[in-house]
Amino acid sequence: MHLAGLFIHPVKSLRACAVDAATVDAMGLVGDRRFLVVDEAGRFLTQRTLPRMALVATALSAHTLTLSAGGAGELRVPRASDPGAPLRPVSVWSSEGLQAEDCGDAPAQWLGDFLSLKCRLVRIGAAFQRPMLKPKATRPGDIVGFADAYPFLVISEASLADLNDRLAARGEATLPMNRFRPNLVVAGCPAFAEDTWPRLRIGGMTFRAGGPCARCVVTTTDQLTAERGKEPLRTLAGYRRDPIDPTDVNFGQNLIHEMKSGTLRIGDPVEML
Repeated sequence: MHLAGLFIHPVKSLRACAVDAATVDAMGLVGDRRFLVVDEAGRFLTQRTLPRMALVATALSAHTLTLSAGGAGELRVPRASDPGAPLRPVSVWSSEGLQAEDCGDAPAQWLGDFLSLKCRLVRIGAAFQRPMLKPKATRPGDIVGFADAYPFLVISEASLADLNDRLAARGEATLPMNRFRPNLVVAGCPAFAEDTWPRLRIGGMTFRAGGPCARCVVTTTDQLTAERGKEPLRTLAGYRRDPIDPTDVNFGQNLIHEMKSGTLRIGDPVEML
């Protein structure tokens, strides 16, 4: 087994960046979900209710986040924490009152015009603290950024191939991996092998399972057009329902990194521990 795909999502629910290598810190992949779009009340915004967010592309340089979208041009935002930036309390699911840095009026205006609503772009800075709220999987010191709940999501190429075979058999279009927004894609294992990995090593880093990833309507959103359909949830519901909570449809495994620093690279060997 080896690492075949590595993806950073700089802004929660905007498009991902495929990379060949990425460093890891206490919150996960450096640069992953370190920015967040929030409404005027500080509540996080996602493609669940705003599929148009899929049309905003992201790119990272050493010092800059670049946002771009058709017809809207592009906008650059500093990545580094700014001690002088105003703090804004924001929330992600049940994590309330997270202290994030407001990125200013220019990003708010650019995103607001494109998404047709009032919003702000915020960034993780020195005042940000978010412990993971999953007691069965977490340990003291486990933290996360603006991701839903876990710092990593892994999916195998074989799992997607299995799903696409089933979609094709039903006369449906096959789907790319970006529908599922993973951080890590593994090749060389059977379909859904990732469900069974309690601990694993990727390159020189160790991870433990956080539990299956229950999928939502975002998977039905084309990440290039923002058009929404019924697949893959309709097909997944036929064979991937959670045995404990049948209302959940699982695809992929959440991971928690046990080593809080390191580097991941495409081609890194993957092994169970």
